[in-house]
Amino acid sequence: MTIVEEIQKLKQEKNAVILAHYYVRPEVQDIADYIGDSFYLSRVATELSESTIVFCGVSFMGESAKILNPDKTVLMPDPTADCPMAHMADVESIKKVRKEYEDVAVVCYINSTAALKEYSDVCVTSANAVKIVKALPNKNIYFIPDRNLAHFVADQVPEKHFIYNEGFCPTHERMEADEVREAKEEHPDALVLSHPECNTEVLKLSDYIGSTSGIIKYATESPCNEFIICTEEGVHYKLVQNNPDKHFYYPKTVPVCPNMKKNTLEKVLHVLKTGKNEVHVSDSLRENSKKPLERMLELGK
Repeated sequence: MTIVEEIQKLKQEKNAVILAHYYVRPEVQDIADYIGDSFYLSRVATELSESTIVFCGVSFMGESAKILNPDKTVLMPDPTADCPMAHMADVESIKKVRKEYEDVAVVCYINSTAALKEYSDVCVTSANAVKIVKALPNKNIYFIPDRNLAHFVADQVPEKHFIYNEGFCPTHERMEADEVREAKEEHPDALVLSHPECNTEVLKLSDYIGSTSGIIKYATESPCNEFIICTEEGVHYKLVQNNPDKHFYYPKTVPVCPNMKKNTLEKVLHVLKTGKNEVHVSDSLRENSKKPLERMLELGK
């Protein structure tokens, strides 16, 4: 029996479902029941009938799945697969901003810890951030933890006043405008598609800015045949699947998230066999951090 066959067999026996982010390895995407970006996977997690969720992503995703599904078992293939940006804000700063601005809404990117969500008013993803911020009654927006996504959203919603936090995604921050220009010189007909976690200089060079799922959709629907992709390279697998006749290029320093790549077939098999690496969230933390997630799902419809 191959490792894939063994995973499929155990999945049936354990009444388990496998969720995977677009950034994980191709072979892990292949065995997943649902593949998507953070917003899609958050929504899917609330609609599943299976009793066990194996979440192939990073820790904040497993936490969010557990918060939204307290009665389900949530397993992470690798418990050390974390997101550095998820920790790049602090509760003291949130409390300070709340004192300074009476009507402030703390808008928390889903790429954050449950401890940060607990002190926030609403969560957002890159796919729905603009829509949700526009829908909020508050004039003042404290956007945590990602400064790049915050600036992108602020440009789309000029009627709001933004207070910025200084967090960032190391993988997207690593991309440099000069490397994007080099790629554009090599492929002059290619469109530049970027994730809003990229820095402002990269976004200025972009023909389209959007979430991972947005980038895939844009490339699939576009009549153009060449694209320079400015997001984590795991998305390449789905791009090629959807568009076998199109060409996709990356900056010279290819953006790779080392944490997403910690998810492997062997680790998926291990947690299905053993039930190890279960995600636990305390009742009080779950209750408080659930509210901004549920508000996101409501406003993001």
